[in-house]
Amino acid sequence: MREAGLTIEDLDGIAYSMGPGLGPCLRVGGVVARTLALKHNKPLIPVNHAIGHIELGCLLTRAKDPLVLLISGGHTMVVAFAGGMWRVLGETLDLTLGQLLDQVGRYAGFASPCGMRIEEAARRSRHYLELPYTMKGNDVSFSGILTSAKRLIDTGKKFDDVCFSVQETAFAVTAEVTERALAFTAKKELMAVGGVAANRRLAEMLTTMAKRHSASVRIVPIRFSGDCGAQIAWTGLLSLRAGITIPVEDSIIRQSWRLDSVHASWRDGAG
Repeated sequence: MREAGLTIEDLDGIAYSMGPGLGPCLRVGGVVARTLALKHNKPLIPVNHAIGHIELGCLLTRAKDPLVLLISGGHTMVVAFAGGMWRVLGETLDLTLGQLLDQVGRYAGFASPCGMRIEEAARRSRHYLELPYTMKGNDVSFSGILTSAKRLIDTGKKFDDVCFSVQETAFAVTAEVTERALAFTAKKELMAVGGVAANRRLAEMLTTMAKRHSASVRIVPIRFSGDCGAQIAWTGLLSLRAGITIPVEDSIIRQSWRLDSVHASWRDGAG
């Protein structure tokens, strides 16, 4: 606010991440937001953090009505807007893509987050090691890839080769289910958001796939690909404009708050 030349009295409301996410983190944010709203008599606005990724991505990439691939440590899902809500067309059944990369890196002895380290190692290899390729309908499963990758590390396979193989397999699965959804919805915009959207190899795969459907690919800028306050602030503003606020006494957290249960009234008529 100092950089913007504003005071807290200039704000229209206080937005906070109600969920989904880790309980202790959400509670801290909720308590701070509730305190500020009470002290300064401001409206309190609950935001779904997954929808925050999407709405900020739409703002920054100028996507209007995209098929969205949300890929992070907390989410792996393909969604599109219809009937007032973001609808899930495919998702992970176990690990998220971000969790897969982090767990492979941690098993090899590195500290989280490991996504960039995995990507750097993968770029040094072109030797593919066989890994399971698992889909169930339009949903994905990454636990088999993780188990097999750990086994390869234990048997002394080069870490670069393991990383290359994990990326190629997991990203191919992700691109395939995304392509199915793109063909089904006939969308002409594909937008990738979330921390893993920063991976250049994944962007290459998505771009190649989208060309077959004459669809443009929009990748959220790396600076805003991970969790950040901007996504909560922007989605909070959209919500406030649509009249979405809650009494301070209702400022709970919801660790498992699915985005396809949120009525995004600010988007009514889109999709």
